[in-house]
Amino acid sequence: MADLTGIPTMNHLTTARIAPQVTRSHWLAPLAPRSRFSLRAAPQVLALAGAAFGVAPSEQACRAVVQGTRAALWLSPDEQLLLGLEADTASIQADLHAALGKAAYSLVDVSHRQTALEISGPNAADILNGASPLDLSLAAFPVGMCTRTLLDKADIILWRTQHDVFHIEVWRSFTDYVTGLLSVIAREYES
Repeated sequence: MADLTGIPTMNHLTTARIAPQVTRSHWLAPLAPRSRFSLRAAPQVLALAGAAFGVAPSEQACRAVVQGTRAALWLSPDEQLLLGLEADTASIQADLHAALGKAAYSLVDVSHRQTALEISGPNAADILNGASPLDLSLAAFPVGMCTRTLLDKADIILWRTQHDVFHIEVWRSFTDYVTGLLSVIAREYES
């Protein structure tokens, strides 16, 4: 398989990866594997992609839109992180390529690059603030808000899905670092 430049591509190959082991606690849970696509395009192309994906991209900065088992997270004016069921990875990719045709866009499957964690409970925001400079009060970071940020030294995508529930997308190689760091911070709230 080759792209438009004639250079062979690797998107037809699948590499089995072992998910990072995360110890579940009352405030931390690993989330099921998902399909993840980084989509970069002009707003009108993002709108076409939203129709094909089944989730219209947010027109409001730093907001996620959810429809059923799929979500589109606004990361910049020309970038969305698309999340779906792991089993739908191939069909999502095919549908998006078919819908976008010859439009200018970049669609990259990052499903195996990242893993997802859920931080929940009455101290979730406080635990995250132990390593994040963001104001995670509901007034500043309401339900549905998402952003790319740092958690100490790890690049993450942070999404508030409920009042006291946060979804974190983190590169697999940083999972142990992030969970270890958050576990140390959480000890302050476990007594």
